[in-house]
Amino acid sequence: MTVRDKIELLPHSPGVYRYYDDRGAVIYVGKAKDLFKRVHQYFVPPERLNAKTRILVSKIADVQYSVVDTEADALLLENNLIKQYKPRYNILLKDSKTYPWICVTSEPFPRVFLTRRVEKNGARYFGPYSSVLHARGLLEMFGNIYPLRTCRIKIDADTILRGKVRPCLDYHIGRCRGCCAGKVSQEEYNAWIDEIVRLLKGGVNEIIAGYKAAMTAAADRLDFETAQLCKQRMESLQKHYAKSVISSADGRDLDVFSLVFDGPEAFGNFLRVRGGAIIQSLNLGFRMQIEEEQASVLSAFIAEIESKFGELAREVVVPFLPDVEMDGVTFTQPSRGDKLSLLELSAKNAREFHFNSLKQREHTDPDEYKRGVMEDLRVALGMKELPRHIECFDNSNLQGTNPVASCVVFRDAEPSKKDYRRFKIKTVVGANDYASMKEVVNRRYSRLLEEAPDDLPQLVVIDGGAGQLNFAWQAICELGLQDRLFVVGLAKRLEEVIRVGDPYPLFIDRNSRALKLLQQARDEAHRFGITFHRSLRSKASVHSALRDIPGVGPRTEERLLLHFGSLARIMAAPEKEVAALVGPALARRIAETREGCKTQ
Repeated sequence: MTVRDKIELLPHSPGVYRYYDDRGAVIYVGKAKDLFKRVHQYFVPPERLNAKTRILVSKIADVQYSVVDTEADALLLENNLIKQYKPRYNILLKDSKTYPWICVTSEPFPRVFLTRRVEKNGARYFGPYSSVLHARGLLEMFGNIYPLRTCRIKIDADTILRGKVRPCLDYHIGRCRGCCAGKVSQEEYNAWIDEIVRLLKGGVNEIIAGYKAAMTAAADRLDFETAQLCKQRMESLQKHYAKSVISSADGRDLDVFSLVFDGPEAFGNFLRVRGGAIIQSLNLGFRMQIEEEQASVLSAFIAEIESKFGELAREVVVPFLPDVEMDGVTFTQPSRGDKLSLLELSAKNAREFHFNSLKQREHTDPDEYKRGVMEDLRVALGMKELPRHIECFDNSNLQGTNPVASCVVFRDAEPSKKDYRRFKIKTVVGANDYASMKEVVNRRYSRLLEEAPDDLPQLVVIDGGAGQLNFAWQAICELGLQDRLFVVGLAKRLEEVIRVGDPYPLFIDRNSRALKLLQQARDEAHRFGITFHRSLRSKASVHSALRDIPGVGPRTEERLLLHFGSLARIMAAPEKEVAALVGPALARRIAETREGCKTQ
């Protein structure tokens, strides 16, 4: 029986399907509300599939499936099978990092400490925490509130009765109550442990309310020492959790998911909120080997979190709906209020995880990183070629004086300063940015066609709006390069991209690497151009002050500047010293010019 014969027999039921190659290896595992409809979507004319999916379909030699009762069951089964088979074309989890956990041991007098190893030894583990600083901050808070032991000594009734252990320094400075010497009962000590466990599970509001009631009761019976202790513990809890408590949903339990997509990769953040407090935050990365719907990636993320940490909260906050429904779970897409604040916080963490991942990749594999930036720019602009060679133009003048222009060159997303060019405007009179841009673009590519016709850029960026872009495009059309150059304008006001012939501007994500590369090229062109313009203005100011004096020509001007260093020093020098260089008659005229400036 062929593959196509098998898929015709698939049921209209929820389930999981598996694709095998000709060697019998599982290459893809997928879930479906309706197995028949979902699998048939792969076996359509090839032109209706993207390139990666076509490759997957070409390798399918067999199809098998499993029917389950609900979509949620299909999601969990899919997740388990992906972990078991590690199919080549599935979303791959990139979770090689070992996250820290807080461990509460099962001893008569339990210890609370940080660990990265989870063992089946009867202890209770809470986490994992994506930030070790957060976990250590929790332990520090517990140490300030509860006098727990930190030693690893085995403490039981026999140890205490025989007096085998002497209290350590922590006991003498008040950080431990001396459970090793029988100074505190097991019941009292374990009451502190119970509170810590409740805090780790998210019961901070309940514990703070208990301390507040105990403080009030102690004050009523004039037990001010106990009231002060309750107050200190309550304030310590409020101070620590003020950073993570969000008064959202009236203290209800929530789970929050967010995702940031970047091509074939996704970066997710998960927040666990219990009693209004964020007690857990975890980042996970995904890589899609074939094109996946965003809803499908979110479902995979949710399934992974549920398999790691158990049952989800009854309400799950998401940026968009997953492609499965789960019994007992309500998916919420908030539009305002504290739930939206939670979702935005999670999204911020996901973006930060994405940014850090890219920065790390920039250092570990810079060539691949730069290629990714250029690919992002190609996709954003709708180009056919990868923009390995980019040139950016900018004009600079001050009320029409000393008009200049600059051209900066980027190769493989890096500035190529040896290829920078600067231009004095020759044919345009006054401040006319449009005509100046046309002149410069014409001069640049006329010369490039003569000297290096094979080194034309894939992308030309014009600093300015539609006016500058249209005049630059006229120059390119006059040179017959309209089919060889991709030209865009980058306007400063809203950082919008202007395309030739498109009346609507293109807005690229402000946080994207593509826009940042365009901005870098634009800013570099502006810096290079304004530096050239300032140097010309400086030379012009020297020329106007010396050349207006009768008898001062280029050589005399050069001799004076070389000797004195600046115009100010020439004007301040004694007449005799100037006469030694240019003669007494010309020195007298320079002195008269200086005196005339003073009287004015």
